[in-house]
Amino acid sequence: METLIPYTSELLVSLVSFGVLFLLMWKFALPPITKMLDDRATKIRESLEKAEQTRDEAERLLDEYKEQLALARVEANRVIEQGRKVAETMKSEIVAKANEERESMLARAREEIQGEKRTAMAELQAQVADLSVAVASRLIGASLSAADHKALIEKSIAEVGSIDAR
Repeated sequence: METLIPYTSELLVSLVSFGVLFLLMWKFALPPITKMLDDRATKIRESLEKAEQTRDEAERLLDEYKEQLALARVEANRVIEQGRKVAETMKSEIVAKANEERESMLARAREEIQGEKRTAMAELQAQVADLSVAVASRLIGASLSAADHKALIEKSIAEVGSIDAR
C-alpha cells in the first residue's frame, strides 16, 4: 500500500504545481477558450436565425408561387373557356353560312329547273304546233293560209296548256 500513497513532499509540490498551472490556465487559456466558445455559440445562433429567416422567406415564396399558380390556372381555364365560346360561335357561323349557301343553291336549281321546264314547254308547244299544222294539212288535203295556221297553233297551244295545268 505504500506505493499508492505519495510522499508528502511530492504531494505538496504536485499541489503547488497544479495550483500554479490552474491559475495560469484560468488567467491566460480560459478567456480565449471561453471567447472562442461564445463566438462559436453566437455564430451558431446567427446561422440558426439566418436559416429560420431563409426558411420563412422560402415559405413566403412558396405561398406566392402557389398563389400565382392558382391564378395562372384560373387564367388558363378562362382562356380555354373563351376559346370554346369562340369555337362555338365560329361553328354556328359556318353552319349558318352553309345553310344559306345550300338554300341559295337550291333556289338557283329550282329557278334553273323552272327555266328548263319553260324552255322545254316552249319547244314542245312549237313542235306540237308544227305537227298540228302538218296533220291538219294532210287531213284537209290543202294548204292552210297563214291566218289559219296561226289560229290552229293558238288553239293547239291552248289545249296543251290546259293539259299541262291538270
